[in-house]
Amino acid sequence: MNLSRPILLASNSPRRKELLAGLGIQFEVRVKEVHEDFPEHLQREEVAEFLASHKADAYTADLQNEVLITADTIVCLGERILNKPADAAEAFAMLRALSGTHHEVITGVCILTRESKTVFHDVTKVYFKELTDEEIHYYIAHYQPFDKAGAYGIQEWIGKIGIEKIEGSYFNVVGLPVQKLYTHLRDLQVIGL
Repeated sequence: MNLSRPILLASNSPRRKELLAGLGIQFEVRVKEVHEDFPEHLQREEVAEFLASHKADAYTADLQNEVLITADTIVCLGERILNKPADAAEAFAMLRALSGTHHEVITGVCILTRESKTVFHDVTKVYFKELTDEEIHYYIAHYQPFDKAGAYGIQEWIGKIGIEKIEGSYFNVVGLPVQKLYTHLRDLQVIGL
């Protein structure tokens, strides 16, 4: 992949690093600590976009010729946003709530340069089978999903045994809608073949 300028990924997520690398894009990781608070009046899609844009704003003064990519993934059960669980009890409650129903995973992405800011999102609907308490406890004990919105990773054991189907991008649920990101980077003439 040819780059017109250097790309920075503002994320420590090993999944986002792997997905971006999978596009054949060279990039550098640069991370700042940014609070993930958002105004309560925002709609779900707006929350994901707001958080991605808010993370990017922390880098505005540092950018020279680089292209910065930030992202934020939220899990929504109806109108309720499930954040990262604080402990095993909260993780259990989240997975119990997701069991036997469907929810939406929304990832907001921001592409920032000194000249422009592009913000977009992708939505994937995820359907869980009815999970047993034993399956939920096993997953929490062995995978410690405390760094994941909604208390699960689709690529982990719980996704393999529990997810019946999805509607939309699998990679969006992992944490980065790479197809849409590729299209935006191409259209912005940041990358090319």
